[in-house]
Amino acid sequence: MATANGRTPEQVRVDIEAERERLANALEDVRAGMDVNAKLKGKVPAAAAGALALGFVVSGGIGATVRLLKGSREDRTKARFGPFSFGDRE
Repeated sequence: MATANGRTPEQVRVDIEAERERLANALEDVRAGMDVNAKLKGKVPAAAAGALALGFVVSGGIGATVRLLKGSREDRTKARFGPFSFGDRE
């Protein structure tokens, strides 16, 4: 007995099973590509140094270091939020 598209239920089952197999293989490929441990194996010191440097730059470490070495602190306010200032040192 054929369905509306001319295929038997057995043909549909076979196609579904083949598609399920293709999806499983594609998922395995994606998981293998996302394996961070395998990619970092042997490169942990370089990755840690890179993460440390990136964290330093993102947190404003370069500007803070330059201000510290320069020694000038024109504004003694630690933090400002609009008209409010926190940690004034006078």
